[in-house]
Amino acid sequence: MKEKVYEFLLTIPKGKVVTYSQIAEYLGNKKLARVVGNILHNNPNEEKYPCYKVVNSKGGLSNNFAFGGIEKQKEKLEREGIVVKKYRVDLNKYKMK
Repeated sequence: MKEKVYEFLLTIPKGKVVTYSQIAEYLGNKKLARVVGNILHNNPNEEKYPCYKVVNSKGGLSNNFAFGGIEKQKEKLEREGIVVKKYRVDLNKYKMK
């Protein structure tokens, strides 16, 4: 399952985000969103697998972002042109379809 999660991260285009439940749905069970979060928290290679592009179902960033915390996640998203306001992104604008 881990490999599928990491493979999915590679499909997210620049300037887009996905939700934990989107990845869980890709795995075949939308209820696996928490499992996805745990897998991402143990990401073996931040440079290869862009887990910073994953947000919650309301567009919120992760307080426990494994690679430097919420500020680092915000910074990485903004570098891609994604506007972050109050640690949230507009899913209508930035969510990968």
